[in-house]
Amino acid sequence: MAESDDAVAETFEVVADAAPEIRDGLAGRRTKTDEQNASGETQLAADVWADELLAERLTAIEGVGQFASEERDEVVDAGDGALSVTVDPLDGSSNLRSNNSMGTILGVYDADLPASGRDLVAAAYVLYGPITTMVTARDGDVTEYVIERDDDGEVARRAVREDLTLPADPTVYGFGGRVPDWTDRFADYASDIEDELKLRYGGAMIGDVNQVVTYGGVFAYPELESRPEGKLRLQFEGNPIAYIVESADGASSNGEGSLLDADVERLHQRTPVYVGTADLIDRLEATF
Repeated sequence: MAESDDAVAETFEVVADAAPEIRDGLAGRRTKTDEQNASGETQLAADVWADELLAERLTAIEGVGQFASEERDEVVDAGDGALSVTVDPLDGSSNLRSNNSMGTILGVYDADLPASGRDLVAAAYVLYGPITTMVTARDGDVTEYVIERDDDGEVARRAVREDLTLPADPTVYGFGGRVPDWTDRFADYASDIEDELKLRYGGAMIGDVNQVVTYGGVFAYPELESRPEGKLRLQFEGNPIAYIVESADGASSNGEGSLLDADVERLHQRTPVYVGTADLIDRLEATF
């Protein structure tokens, strides 16, 4: 158990240490490649570079046995460790062209991949916004850090909010997908929410989720008429974000129940994602 605890802590350290390097390396990697990832999306040079950087460093951690990325087709064997690590190296990388926010998502599972959200033992995300921040969740505790370099050039992770929980009075919402493609039941829910909360949607899940974590509210990339399974990936995006939000006294749903309880069938499985203040998620499930 101690070795696993050390490995979890080291995954946080590796991602935090890599964050300034990833951010500094984005400027020259905005071009598209000729390749597609496992979900059929055209990769940017930045996607491939960030994926290779994180893969090299996370698979070197003693205690990590498997590594998987949104940018790779298959699980990578990293040794005989008990933990499995997933990453979305650059969530929202399409925002590079317009120079808007994006992030990195980490999930740490105590099971072979693909794994249930209930097998998560830790999760984190980094937001590359006006400043670089990192939110971590482990054992029910959520902490927000500012990541910066000190005077000697070393990366420092400074806690700015500990025992983080979603505010009781929600103020923001952000919903993805084309409105004409929303299902009727989600459109009904959205109509009610729009009368109560302020729209905050930037096209990168991490930025939008961080608004909800900071101010309270709800984020959704919902089921669509053209894609009932939604857009986001359960292993790389849905589960880790649900774990963080639920650890912060919020709630998650795929429209039927917690994302962490969703049945897992394949590595790149998609899912509708609804996360935020518990009352708002309860209302969503009641509407559905």
